[in-house]
Amino acid sequence: METLQLSAPVVAALRAALPEVAAETGAAVLREVPGYRALGTLLGAPIDDAVEMALRGFLNTASGPRGSAPSAPLKPVLDAAHELGRGEAREGRTMDALLAAYRVGARVAWREQARVAVAAGLPAEPLAQFAELVFAYIDELSAASVLGHAEEVATSDRDHQRALERLTRHLLTGAPADVLQAAADRARWTPPATLCAVLVPSASARGIRPAIDARSLQFAEDLPGTDTDEDLVALLVPGGRDVAARGQLKHALSGRQAVVGPTRPWTDVHASYARTLQVVRLQLAPMSVHAVDTDEHLTEILLGADPEALADLRAQVLAPLADARPSTATKLTETLLAWLLHQGRREDVAAALFIHPQTVRYRMAQLREAYGDRLDDPAFVLAATVAVGREA
Repeated sequence: METLQLSAPVVAALRAALPEVAAETGAAVLREVPGYRALGTLLGAPIDDAVEMALRGFLNTASGPRGSAPSAPLKPVLDAAHELGRGEAREGRTMDALLAAYRVGARVAWREQARVAVAAGLPAEPLAQFAELVFAYIDELSAASVLGHAEEVATSDRDHQRALERLTRHLLTGAPADVLQAAADRARWTPPATLCAVLVPSASARGIRPAIDARSLQFAEDLPGTDTDEDLVALLVPGGRDVAARGQLKHALSGRQAVVGPTRPWTDVHASYARTLQVVRLQLAPMSVHAVDTDEHLTEILLGADPEALADLRAQVLAPLADARPSTATKLTETLLAWLLHQGRREDVAAALFIHPQTVRYRMAQLREAYGDRLDDPAFVLAATVAVGREA
């Protein structure tokens, strides 16, 4: 900021009038920018004292000798303006009120200081330069506050995002309820009653939260329980358990190759997430333009939970056919499954296999010979249905 050649009497008069000018300026700010007592509070002083500090910093700089470093007297005031902007952001306010306060302060301060300077004998030309410096000074204060506000918003946004990510990771990994509630409080996130997990490929995740529910949590980096080469994004979506709500969610996910987990209480959503991972790993339903609903694949999920146990069960059930020729064993296995599924109705079995009912009779005679009374044992019927049906 430039300096002025002010006479000693003019500088003395301006310094003496600082308390009065500050009081008039502070009163104008409070009057014209309602509720703006924070201007003084955030600077650590009543508003009159804060304004006087700003005006004194300006006068010290403007009246300093030419060639002197102007930044030294200005630094405390600019630092205070910077902090004032940060304070506005912390309170969740925009810069509108603060900039209005600066405009009002500049107008009133200039009017009062000009009156004092003219009375002290300041000529017209320096007076005009004085006006330019006043408004240039206010621009510097405004810029410092705007910068502080922007930095605080950026910091707050980063902190908030990190808090949301920590909360989401806790939810995905099944942290205790008290840990989840504390994390939700820190993230300023109000938990819904229920959540369901959704998995989508990263390429389909852009703009997805507003499309389904802006309250949803999203997590993409190092998803718990996934391989490093699985390029997936997890979402935790608020929603009801009813069919209509689930249908709306799947419709909103149309075209995104999504896998939708079951709805659970929000503190238990890790179970929903685990279900979606299981469906993806077992490749029970290809991820296509239609959302895959895990609730529609519960049987396959159960059967795929322990592949080795299922293989052992299949071998156990089909052991009586082990000595038959492979082609014969295959036909008998197909007939056994159809017989089980159609509850022994020969015509239905024949239609399902595209064979003659008499062929069904012949094959069932072979199965009766191999299995005996076990075909009438409910426990065996259940085991055979599970074992043979999984491979169908």
